[in-house]
Amino acid sequence: MTEIALPPLYSWHEFLEAVQRPETIPGEGRHAHDVWAGGSWEEALRLAVDGWSVPLRDTEVTVGALRERAGLGASVTTLEPAWDVTGSEVDIGAYVAGVPECMVDAVPRQTSRRGRIVAFLVPACYSNRTPHSLIRNRGIALATLCSAIIAAGHSVEIWSGFVGLIDDHRANAVARVVSAGEPLDLGRLIFAVAHPLMLRRLWFAVWDAQEPDLADWMCDEAYGLPSHCLPEDLPEEVTDPYVFPYLKPEDPQWTNLDTALDWCHTMFTDLGLLEE
Repeated sequence: MTEIALPPLYSWHEFLEAVQRPETIPGEGRHAHDVWAGGSWEEALRLAVDGWSVPLRDTEVTVGALRERAGLGASVTTLEPAWDVTGSEVDIGAYVAGVPECMVDAVPRQTSRRGRIVAFLVPACYSNRTPHSLIRNRGIALATLCSAIIAAGHSVEIWSGFVGLIDDHRANAVARVVSAGEPLDLGRLIFAVAHPLMLRRLWFAVWDAQEPDLADWMCDEAYGLPSHCLPEDLPEEVTDPYVFPYLKPEDPQWTNLDTALDWCHTMFTDLGLLEE
């Protein structure tokens, strides 16, 4: 499989610059049908800048309880080495060097789980027959639970990934939507993960602005078949990311917002970010 990878886009600003570069072909990004794309080219640019003002779901049973649980288990016990003149084991290197504190003990310490940086890679690609409602349900559920994770004291880094398979080629690109530590722009996050314009206007427009041969090939092949993103699609410095599976129209968990929230809640719990 031949990899065709665009350079990573490290910020939302870089992504929007890539989106608005002059197109080299008249591709789907700027010229697709508004109904299928989810809106016009102008609307896509406006929402990318201003955000999509869709209220997050907040119910007592799901998200309300989730926010409370997110604050539990804020610390874990770890064993760390401590050197002194007495202890259970000899540090041979320190002993040979004549250091009096050459004995080592394992000392239990409380280590805060707050402040953890959690990286998510969310595939932006899905079948052209995927209903807008499924895209919206998955994205709003993810954005809702990300806000709970941040409220619990963790930092969330969210990347959007494009993967298209064409014959024996795998075309991929990634863009950072939210950087760890920056104030959470919920409107931007919701737009990036929950609106079809993110893929059908903006990501397609990124490919439409590549070298003409590449852009023309991508467009002629309908930008490829959607496939899974991989951890190695991200820059090397992004370690241990959670990679969402790509959205398939037949996936049952996205048919309504409650089932989408339940799926994301289970996934976040499995990651150790939330308590059962």
